Amino acid sequence: MNNADFVARDLAVLWHPCTQMQDHEWLPLVPIRRGAGVWLEDFDGRRYLDAISSWWVNLFGHANPYISAAVARQAGQLEQVIFGGFSHEPALLLAERLVALAPPSLARCFFADNGSSAVEVALKMSYHYWRNCGIGGKSRVINLRGAYHGETLGALGIGDVGLYRDAYAELLRAPITAPSPDAYEREPGESWAEVAQRRLADMQALLEAHAHEVCAVIVEPLVQCAGGMRMHHPAYLTGLRALCDRYRVHLIADEIAVGFGRTGTLFACEQAGIAPDFLCLSKGLTGGYLPLAVVLTTDAVYQAFYADYASQRAFLHSHSYSGNPLGCAAALATLDIFASEPVLERNRALAAAMARETAHLVDHPHVAEVRQTGMILAIELVQDKASRRPYPWQERRGLRVYQHGLSEGVLLRPLGNVVYFMPPYVITEDEIVLLARVACAGIDLAVRQ
Repeated sequence: MNNADFVARDLAVLWHPCTQMQDHEWLPLVPIRRGAGVWLEDFDGRRYLDAISSWWVNLFGHANPYISAAVARQAGQLEQVIFGGFSHEPALLLAERLVALAPPSLARCFFADNGSSAVEVALKMSYHYWRNCGIGGKSRVINLRGAYHGETLGALGIGDVGLYRDAYAELLRAPITAPSPDAYEREPGESWAEVAQRRLADMQALLEAHAHEVCAVIVEPLVQCAGGMRMHHPAYLTGLRALCDRYRVHLIADEIAVGFGRTGTLFACEQAGIAPDFLCLSKGLTGGYLPLAVVLTTDAVYQAFYADYASQRAFLHSHSYSGNPLGCAAALATLDIFASEPVLERNRALAAAMARETAHLVDHPHVAEVRQTGMILAIELVQDKASRRPYPWQERRGLRVYQHGLSEGVLLRPLGNVVYFMPPYVITEDEIVLLARVACAGIDLAVRQ
């Protein structure tokens, strides 16, 4: 089969996510036959460097031999079993290891299927905790401007990206939205840390007014990914933890995209020295192999549900594939690689290479900012550098970068006018040079009138 044959059959039966399908009348759909390391290969033999880790999930390369072997072994032993009233070794081992690695006080693991589901679990647990404790009325959530937490209705309802949310507004319950500590919005001469302190004052004012009706504050620690790879200082998380304690609301850390080394530490919260009440993990949890998510929480939360059956205080939330043995096996293999190799140290060198190869863009007339947190680097394209006036979204400048990247064998998928790198951790410095060269050429093409 070649690309054309595959695409014709695909477009006859499939509906792809996050896509205006009519675009594929002129924008080629790319069918992938196989992958190895950072490379994907289509049915015509063309290769593409996966600069976005296939929607931020792949950590150690496609078809990683170690993870593949672990999944294959598990498939020969136990592929799935009901997780209500039953258990299995991969889930137990994974929970023990996650509790040992996570910030202190996180002692219990609840498995789900994907990132959105993990967020829904944390939201329900938080609300239900206060209800079980006899404290009524705490049913609202505070989010951050520009937040994204998934696309199931509960998770979508606490997001703040209009592209995803607006069409479903009548189905959603409105959150209370706090200004983001996004350092891109800093005043002239203001540091990232000073932005964080200013936004903590805004959060305090909201909690002062609304804590009685708020069950939790939810944040994406350090990087608001789908909101445009906007970044903030760890001091915001440190201060937010203190505010949540003072006003008796939970702190939910959505580390679905930023966990497992993306920001330079295994978990982003480590850089602030805090432990949230709920830690949501998915994506890189299985190294990009299988859908799996987990919510880590405290014994205090667990004990609020632990009671006689007749009390009806149990957490009656389930997924058919909760704790799936194959997903747990992939996750355990992923953690093995972290334990046996100097992944974070190696990532620091790779992050430095990404910074070095894009440093000249700071002076580009249509680049407002090049920002980076660990293995996430973002380049913000603007129409006017001095005022930071953005390009109209209708012009789809980022799409031009995407198209150029594909023509040169690099998979870039900008978020609007934000071009970003989030590659697998097995990328080499030579491949980073290629990635940056193609991205920079694509940017030059995209900003031409």
